[in-house]
Amino acid sequence: MIMGAFEAKAAEDNDSDDIIKPVSKLLEMNFFIPSYQRGYRWTRRQVTDLLDDIRDFKPQKGNEWYCLQPLVVKERDKKNNEWEVIDGQQRLTTIFLIIHYFNETLRVEGKKIREPVFEYQTKEENDIYKFLKNIKREDDDVKINDGNIDCHYISSAYKAINDWVKENENEDNKKRYKEKYKEFRFLDTFRDDTKVIWYETDAKDGRDIFSRINSGKIPLTNAELIKALFLNSSNFETKKKEDITDEDWIKLKEEKIWLKQREIAAEWDIMETELNNDEFWLFINRYENKRETRIDYFFELIVGKPSAGEDDDYFTFREFNEKFTDNTREIKEIIEENWKEIKRCFQTLKSWFENRELYHKIGFLITVGEDMKNLIDQSQKKSKSEFMGIINGKIISKFKDINIDKTEYRKDGDNENIRIILLMHNIQTMLRKEKENSRFPFNRYKREKWDIEHIHAIATEMPEREQHRKDWLNEAKEFIKETILTDKINNMEKTNNYSTENFKQLFNDILNYFSEKREGKKKHEDINDLSNLVLLDMGTNRGYKNAVFPVKRNTIIEKDSAGVFIPLCTKNVFTKNYTRGMEQITFWGKIDRENYFNNIKEVLSVYLPEEGKQ
Repeated sequence: MIMGAFEAKAAEDNDSDDIIKPVSKLLEMNFFIPSYQRGYRWTRRQVTDLLDDIRDFKPQKGNEWYCLQPLVVKERDKKNNEWEVIDGQQRLTTIFLIIHYFNETLRVEGKKIREPVFEYQTKEENDIYKFLKNIKREDDDVKINDGNIDCHYISSAYKAINDWVKENENEDNKKRYKEKYKEFRFLDTFRDDTKVIWYETDAKDGRDIFSRINSGKIPLTNAELIKALFLNSSNFETKKKEDITDEDWIKLKEEKIWLKQREIAAEWDIMETELNNDEFWLFINRYENKRETRIDYFFELIVGKPSAGEDDDYFTFREFNEKFTDNTREIKEIIEENWKEIKRCFQTLKSWFENRELYHKIGFLITVGEDMKNLIDQSQKKSKSEFMGIINGKIISKFKDINIDKTEYRKDGDNENIRIILLMHNIQTMLRKEKENSRFPFNRYKREKWDIEHIHAIATEMPEREQHRKDWLNEAKEFIKETILTDKINNMEKTNNYSTENFKQLFNDILNYFSEKREGKKKHEDINDLSNLVLLDMGTNRGYKNAVFPVKRNTIIEKDSAGVFIPLCTKNVFTKNYTRGMEQITFWGKIDRENYFNNIKEVLSVYLPEEGKQ
């Protein structure tokens, strides 16, 4: 839901901040620190930087907050509000030290702030906690304790807090704090406007999650930050009605906030669930596009990517955050507008996916390199018929520079045009079957490796069965212009002697003939044209290597029966569906090739340039 590496869940209580939590909420909790957590190691500079950031942070209209790095926890004891800390112990300890310092130095009688309670797994660690709880300043200073490495860093951090306060305190703040506890601005900002992104995990092995997080395998994602933007409870504040009591208004306000957050969270979950459907995911992506969080890519489709050469891992989040900083409008209006845009974009993708014609045509375009964001942008404010016209025009443009009659397979060259032709031939063949609900499986096509396969390979393994040898010679004869070889073939046919000993020499002579070059071209170049090519997954293709046609045919049928994806037109080729009055099934002959090639041209005629339609 939130991270791909482990399963996260939303808080199950009625707390309005179930994705983000202010420091004030953390102060009410009890935390268990397992022994695999390393000791406290924050430096003086890290502590001072945090204090400076909070001091300088000025929330606008109560709808912004200072965001700390994530806190990853696992529920330990719900009744006692106790959580096992998987990641974030360093930040929690620093929070404790800051609150503890203000409790000890600026405390007003009866107004002491609750400090979070820590329990450590071992006695030695709990001794460190005792030191943490009892640390004090003496004579306006803090002494560094070098009893052990943890005490050293804890006391050094506490001294950094003390020194920072001494540099920043002023009489006005002191006076205001003593007069009214909640008016001390820094402490208010720290407690109420400083928040963490809160992750709860159901995972059994916290140690494994901890190691993954700290090895950099679970980074903070754009989607996590964007979700926090939308679920911030202050986004849904409304003015108090005059005819309602303060108590009733608070209850009503909390209920409205909770309901709105749940609505957005539920819709967010639906989108994530759909994106985790591989059939949908590989429809909107050209490649597999492996990501920890797939919804990150969806947000990229809305706001785009950084400019070329610009390295910004959080570009998507910053773009959304920028939308929320318009001080001329109500934040609720901004939230509603942007959430509607997100839903509209997602619903657009879903409608394309569910529409059989758009699914196939857009799926084709994405597969051959069209940009999905470009399609989304072009679909805005267009009618269905207008947008279909755009899609058809884009497909036509993919064929504008292709001459089907002259398209040939090149062993060491670029065969992308052949892939485009064969892929669209399969897709358009399926689309013409209007009464069927079958769909081309782009997920399998993109996830599996695909070859352009020669239907009949002259350079093949020697046929073993006598009938296959007869058919192979008959087929080879169509390409041979040398009288000596044709005489040998005719002689073998007359004597009807196809024994291995007799056939092997003629077989090798023919292979040698086809390997020679005359006038700069191979004698068998015509078997590299489209009439002799199909799409096939690499596993099946490499499995039967250069077998004769009937072996290939049997392999295709067996693979198809076993559930291996065989493109429709490839099946049609090996079952001879393009040849009427089929007389033989043991080789792919001249008539078969002509019929197949004519079908390709006829099926793709709506997209081909004029010279390709003849």
